[in-house]
Amino acid sequence: MTLQQEIVGNAMQMAVVNLHPGQTVYCEAGKFLFKTTNVTMETRLSGPGGGQQQGGGGMGGMLRQAMGTAMQVGQRMLAGESMAFQYFSAQGGEGTVGFAGVLPGEMRALELNGTRAWFAEKDAFVAAESTVEFGIAFQGGRTGMSGGEGFILEKFTGQGTVIIAGAGNFIDLNPADFGGRIEVDTGCVVAFEEGIQYGVQRVGGLNRQGLMNAVFGGEGLSLATLEGNGRVILQSLTIESLANALKKAQGGDKQGPTGGLFSTHTG
Repeated sequence: MTLQQEIVGNAMQMAVVNLHPGQTVYCEAGKFLFKTTNVTMETRLSGPGGGQQQGGGGMGGMLRQAMGTAMQVGQRMLAGESMAFQYFSAQGGEGTVGFAGVLPGEMRALELNGTRAWFAEKDAFVAAESTVEFGIAFQGGRTGMSGGEGFILEKFTGQGTVIIAGAGNFIDLNPADFGGRIEVDTGCVVAFEEGIQYGVQRVGGLNRQGLMNAVFGGEGLSLATLEGNGRVILQSLTIESLANALKKAQGGDKQGPTGGLFSTHTG
């Protein structure tokens, strides 16, 4: 059953979800706004399906269940995500529940059909049907270490609706429409479909112009690269630029006139 939802608002959007009896949606702790009285709320450490007993009953089944939950929680803590999920179910009739992100910006509902996963930046996840699996994907090696925001990604698999949020305005692109490859500020990537190859490259060579780009261009030393044929969602506002703007407005500009390599933001 398709999740009935409406995204409302402008500068700070919210998702209003209509639940049918027995239908369940879950969110990351801290993203819940409101609900009708016939919608139950339950907080769990496990993701969808993680609270169900697997591999038989008895002490062995309970131990495997506990170990699986501990691994899920450990991955989320390592990624800087919330330890718990909140689950909402309608009882005795249709119910309504509202969710929102944590930054001024847009939200987007993605429909998963079971053939392609979606990857998203940290903290993009807002809510999803219980048929959607939430996981953590680690970008390994040089890509992750040099990619900043791209080192740890959220991964969504299964079938159903997942709602994500970002900062500023969204734009949808397909690298295939631009010769198969686009280069993006690492903080602007919100989400992309499975099949898109994500990487990080140095901004220019180790020459005069490359150093000018890194020191005065405001991008640091690296750009994210997205290649392939699939949907990519970018945001117009990065968390770092928002943080620096707020610091500047408070008289504590930590970035300085050149930005880029000289930025002291550790966010």
